[in-house]
Amino acid sequence: METAAIITMYIFIFLFGIIIGSFLNVCIFRIPKKESIVPSSHCMSCGARLRWYDLIPVFSYVFLRGKCRRCGSKISIQYPIIEASNGLLYLLTFFINGFNLYSIILCLMASALLVIAVIDERTFEIPASLNIFLLVLGVLSTALDWRHFISHLVGFVCVSLVLLILYLASSGRAIGGGDIKLMAVAGLIIGWKDIVLAFLLGCILGAVIHLIRMKVSKKEHVLAMGPYLAAGVYVCALFGEKFISWYLSLILA
Repeated sequence: METAAIITMYIFIFLFGIIIGSFLNVCIFRIPKKESIVPSSHCMSCGARLRWYDLIPVFSYVFLRGKCRRCGSKISIQYPIIEASNGLLYLLTFFINGFNLYSIILCLMASALLVIAVIDERTFEIPASLNIFLLVLGVLSTALDWRHFISHLVGFVCVSLVLLILYLASSGRAIGGGDIKLMAVAGLIIGWKDIVLAFLLGCILGAVIHLIRMKVSKKEHVLAMGPYLAAGVYVCALFGEKFISWYLSLILA
């Protein structure tokens, strides 16, 4: 593929990513409120219906200077951040994994994980609908990689079963039910090796960042594991096998 064609593809992927990112913002605001994600977008302050030119991802926020065209109230910076982040995640996914069907699954997974991370950080809950969506992606991933379906099936239970035991032993105080389901469906998508590594990475990120946050704010914070587990899953989906191969080469050398 020629360089110009590759660049064009990446531009298209980024633009598609930020468009999906705009929809993710709707999910982030409405799912916790049990609101429909179908109705048209409106200003969160005055309720005015937004026109199509107010909904261009990232660019509308810049052109409007972060304010509602109708009432002048500030628009949350979350909108362009989520949109741009989703676009960058799509770019990174295709850049690392190549142009194939599995990259599409990973992009959809990344979008779901992004929504999960923000909602769990705010509400300490992972919506069941998002785990169901990831379950569907897990089934598709397993079907696409049917030669290694055992790895996907083991991935479904190897971490989630341990967390379930921990959940029952602690009466739900040590881990949340949503986290257990997240690790199960994510394991179905990426397989047992990567999900084990993802869980370890998520725990490390959670411990380190949580301690830093408490140190900086000088306040106690309830730890929401969803964002860190989501980060671990995405990173290991792209780099897990490379890291495992590198680690094994060190200890076996």
